[in-house]
Formats: sequence, C-alpha cells, structure tokens
Amino acid sequence: MTAPVTTRPPVPHRLASTLFGLVLPLAVAGAGLLLTWSWAHELPDPVAVHWSADGTADGFGSVTSQLVVLAVTVTLLSAGAWALAFWLGRDASTRRLATGTSVGLALFLTVLVVGGLAAQRGLDDAADVGPLGGTIGLAVAAGLAAGALVAFAQPGDPARPATSAVPAEADRLPLGPGERAAWTRTATGSAAVAIGGGATVAVAGLALALDLPGLWLLVLALGALLAATAVFRVRVDGTGLTVRSALGWPRLHVPADEVVAARATRVRPLGDFGGWGYRVGAGGRTGVVLRSGAALEVERTGGRRFVVTVDDPGTAAALLNTLADRDRGRTDR
Repeated sequence: MTAPVTTRPPVPHRLASTLFGLVLPLAVAGAGLLLTWSWAHELPDPVAVHWSADGTADGFGSVTSQLVVLAVTVTLLSAGAWALAFWLGRDASTRRLATGTSVGLALFLTVLVVGGLAAQRGLDDAADVGPLGGTIGLAVAAGLAAGALVAFAQPGDPARPATSAVPAEADRLPLGPGERAAWTRTATGSAAVAIGGGATVAVAGLALALDLPGLWLLVLALGALLAATAVFRVRVDGTGLTVRSALGWPRLHVPADEVVAARATRVRPLGDFGGWGYRVGAGGRTGVVLRSGAALEVERTGGRRFVVTVDDPGTAAALLNTLADRDRGRTDR
C-alpha cells in the first residue's frame, strides 16, 4: 500500500518577490554603475576607496575595482534575499523583510560608492577629496526609506480561515460562557540590547569626536533597529496572537480564525533558526527568537508556523487554543 503524498501549499506572491527582491535592487545598482562609468574619465587615477576615522582618504584603487565590488556585493545580497522570499516566504512578514532589506542595502551601497566617486570628479589627486559624512548620511537615509517603502508595497497574506476544529489533544484554558481573557508578556533579548546599545553609543561617540554630522543618521538608524528587534510585547486575546516591537513595527499578527493549534516548545536560536532576531527557520517556519529556552509555537493555516521566545508559553498556548475554539463556534452558528 502506497502512503499518501502530502504537499505543502505553494508560496504566494513569487512574482512580487522577484520584482522587489531581485530585479529592483539589481536595477538600482546597474543605474549607479552606468552613471559612474559615464563620467569615469573625470576621475583621478587611482581613486580614493577608503577613508580613515578623521575623514581623510587613506586607501586607493581603480574605478573598475570599485564598480566590480559594488556589482558583485549587490548581486550576492539580492540573490540571497530573493531566494528567502521566493522559496520560504510563506508569511508576508518574511517577504517584506527580505525584499525591503534587499532594496535598502542595494541603494545604501550604491549611494555610498557613487557618492564617494562623485566627490572626486575633477580632482587631479584623489587624496584631496574631503570627508564623506554627508554621503554616508544620505546613503543611510535613502536605504532606510527605500527599504520601508518596498516592504510596505509587498502584497499581504490573503485571509485563510481554518476549516477544522483545534485538535482535541491541544491544551485549553477553561473559560466560562461570555468570559473574556487576555495574556501579555514582554520578550527581551538581553544580548541584543547590550550589543546594539553599545554599538549605538560607540557611533555616537565617533560622531561627536570627529564632528561628522552624517553619522548621527547612523546613530538614529541603530537606535531604531534596536527598538525594532530587541524588545517585543506579546499578547494573546480574542483577536489571536499579536507580537509587536517596542518601536511599534514590525507587528506580527496571527488571527484567531487561522490558528490550527498552539503549544509550548523550546528553541535553540542557532540550531533551529541560525541566529537571533526575526528569523526564518527550516521549512519556512518564522520566529521572533531573542534567546534560548521556552517559546510559544503557533501552527496556522497555509502550512505556516510562527514561534516567539517568551516566558510562560504554556498558558499563552492554552488560552489561544481556547479562543480559537470560541472563534470557530461563533463562525459555525
């Protein structure tokens, strides 16, 4: 007797993931390469390719080498991000993160390289170029803005209400008729706070010591990144599961009518997800993984699974299963 073959649902929005995650960043880098090559004859030979902490050019090379490095770096980064969105992007959050990062980094690197070379146009000696504080600030701002816009433009997930009851063996939290309940916890990555906070303070110190105004944009970006990745508020209520960063974004939501089952589990960040933060694990399982140990795992419709490391996940899972049951009851009447 042949065992039945089970297939996972197809990953949605692959065309959008290809356009945003691969075509657009390559087009951005390509435009920068063409622009730079059009006025390459106006540049000194060699050109400055590296600046010291005090803003003085201290490394030199050919224009061609700079453009090759830009092309190869953007191609590799974009290909990796596109593969993540294309093959494992079962959640809109994964596709938005991958494509936004791809375009943001492509624009950041392109502005940085093209801006650094533009500052040398007409110079006889590349050593005479000034500091790149303004170019760095512009590159950071442009990359963040473009990444956010692309993430916002990515199509969201279609509604996929569950068609079957939560399994009988799943834990429940008894609630009386009409009784309401909610569960909340704060999930914090202590290592991320320490490392991210230290990096932010260090860059701020450099901006003050070297009087480079452009670095303050990087300080703001690092601070925002810390608030968006290191501290999350986790809530289970009648609407389902909501995981929101201290910054307010990213916000991840699993509607109660899409909950197949919830359970408590344990997570190893490196072994299960390859690291810390918002991660995509084997099979497209997504998670907010801030530490090792206890975690809440939610199986949802469409072959998707979401994990968040948080204290007391057993209570959260039992309540979420109960509320999903209750939602099915309202739907069936």
